[in-house]
Amino acid sequence: MTSSPLDRLLRPQTIAVFGGREARRVVEQCDRMGFSGEIWPVHPKLDEVLGRRCYRSLSDLPAAPDAAFIGVNRTLTVDVVRGLSRAGAGGAVCYASGFSEATAELADGAELQQALVEAAGDMPILGPNCYGLINGLDGALLWPDQHGMQRIERGVAILTQSSNIALNLTMQTRGLPIAYVVTAGNQAQTSLADVACALMEDPRVTAVGLHVEGFGDLAALERLATIARRSKKPVVVLKVGRSEQAKHAAVSHTASLAGSDAVADAVLARLGLGRVQTLPALLETLKLLHIAGPLANHSISSMSCSGGEASLMADAAVGRKVEFPVLQPPLLPRLRRVLGEMVALSNPLDYHTFVWGDLAGQTEAFSAMFEGGYALNLVVLDFPRSDRCEASEWMTTVDAVVAAASATGALAGVLATLPENMPEPVSGRLMAKGVVAFSGIDEAITAAEVAAGIGEAWGRPPPLPLLNVIPLDGELETLTEADAKIELVACGLPVPWGLQAFSPGEAAAQAERLGFPVVLKGLGIAHKTEAGAVVLNLRDREAVWNAAAAMATDAGYLVEKMIGPPVAELIVGAIRDPVFGLSLTLGAGGIFVELLDDSVILSLPATKADIRAAISRLKIAKLIHGYRGRPKGDLEATVDAVAAAAEYVVMNAVCLEELDINPLMVLPEERGVAAVDALIRRRR
Repeated sequence: MTSSPLDRLLRPQTIAVFGGREARRVVEQCDRMGFSGEIWPVHPKLDEVLGRRCYRSLSDLPAAPDAAFIGVNRTLTVDVVRGLSRAGAGGAVCYASGFSEATAELADGAELQQALVEAAGDMPILGPNCYGLINGLDGALLWPDQHGMQRIERGVAILTQSSNIALNLTMQTRGLPIAYVVTAGNQAQTSLADVACALMEDPRVTAVGLHVEGFGDLAALERLATIARRSKKPVVVLKVGRSEQAKHAAVSHTASLAGSDAVADAVLARLGLGRVQTLPALLETLKLLHIAGPLANHSISSMSCSGGEASLMADAAVGRKVEFPVLQPPLLPRLRRVLGEMVALSNPLDYHTFVWGDLAGQTEAFSAMFEGGYALNLVVLDFPRSDRCEASEWMTTVDAVVAAASATGALAGVLATLPENMPEPVSGRLMAKGVVAFSGIDEAITAAEVAAGIGEAWGRPPPLPLLNVIPLDGELETLTEADAKIELVACGLPVPWGLQAFSPGEAAAQAERLGFPVVLKGLGIAHKTEAGAVVLNLRDREAVWNAAAAMATDAGYLVEKMIGPPVAELIVGAIRDPVFGLSLTLGAGGIFVELLDDSVILSLPATKADIRAAISRLKIAKLIHGYRGRPKGDLEATVDAVAAAAEYVVMNAVCLEELDINPLMVLPEERGVAAVDALIRRRR
């Protein structure tokens, strides 16, 4: 096992506990889990705690402890941490609250947290404002409360800032083997990503689940993704807080598309970290990752003895990336032979009850389906209540699934449509046999989708390092459209031929120089169409003069050559997220930006392959590829133009706040593209 600065804290042989009631509870929990190391209570007045000698002070301890639980008040916590650090302790859990999480109530909260970090020095600390950790592999706890975990030999690690959520997750009855639960509280010094990286070095950990309230350190997140890929231990993230982009960014259409939650999605996908939206989905996904790791693809098979269940399964995949491929012809004779003539052979498959209670018949049917090459094979099975019913025939089905999975080497799961219909003993038995015990249809579909997404990401070359720069803090300026286009032309982005003017007469003269028809625009206006500051298809000098005279603008005019009808219109934009920095937004442009809800986010830097894949995910891509016999768009020129915009963003990342190209007109094949409107906001 690779050594980590967190090793002694996470896998201690000696534990010191400071304080009264909470410290006593830590000792109780260690005893309940069978911790075999030494526990040293520290209290100025007590002689013993649960049969153990109590030391009067830190200086009286026989040695520097591997780990310490500090259950004293917030001010004294700083002093204890300082003493432990100087003594050479391996790390500490800081239980007390009243630090940076309480700055609204306590004026010195942030200052005290800084003092805590300084007192710790190089010694790792968890918290403050957290319960600590449970190591279910070695029975070592720095945890001042009851919990639902038990000793295991291998399993997943779950990390969260919230101690209460961690406590709730330990109480799960879904058969998920949990090796570690770690809470980080305020993450004053040690982040969830830091802990996750350390836990991955433990060969007994199979996968990691993170409940995240916010990302603070992108470099740590990238490091976690790198270690996950290298060690083949997948990570799934439940990130809360779907906040919108900061209000000041609403100058452009890009701002309405690139909310920070959408950017988080893009960054996690790029790094190969799975994402879920609920705690049940987190647990079910961890089950699948514990048993199988990432899936090879998105294909699933499903069998049930009810047409209603088969329909529920089929409907659950609508709008998701998972798929139920049709049964391949070689499977059909074998299934027909065992299931009979009355069963409609399909996927999902309702196998009726003709083989119900027949171990050999069910094993043969399941084996036939499992040999179809699907990434995951599900058998829907809701168990009866144990207090009122008898379940021996259901266990026959369980035995048949296990036998079929063993015989075929395929990945199988037994799925209860309702969580309460999957008894914990059955879950444990299935998981021990390498069969995933799923609770809930939507959660199982989510698990498959996430596991396949991680597999897909790991199948690609490792991503380039994220664009992570410290932005300037100067005055914000908005370039005119004309100036913005000069910048974009310099980086290789095609724009219509245009000339500036500062009076109606000059605008008419510039139009004659360009040649009709032309477009007239008022400069210095963000949303020109809504403000009536764009007039199209002007065909003579008088029309240009009249349009300019009627246009309210103090910044002058831009006269441009009229571009022919496009095949499609895109928006290409970038905006600075307060956490993830700059990212690129692609979507349906023009007047359809918000109407079609058709956009994707690309974290930066992006390759042309990334851009091509992003364009293919847009609904409007059908137009570019020639929808229903219409002309195809110039896809290569579109990719080149977006790449040029992405390069501009990367090269100007220190000062750029916002880029909005809308629309980027995609012209017919061989005719290229044109950035018809552009907005740039940047720091001086």
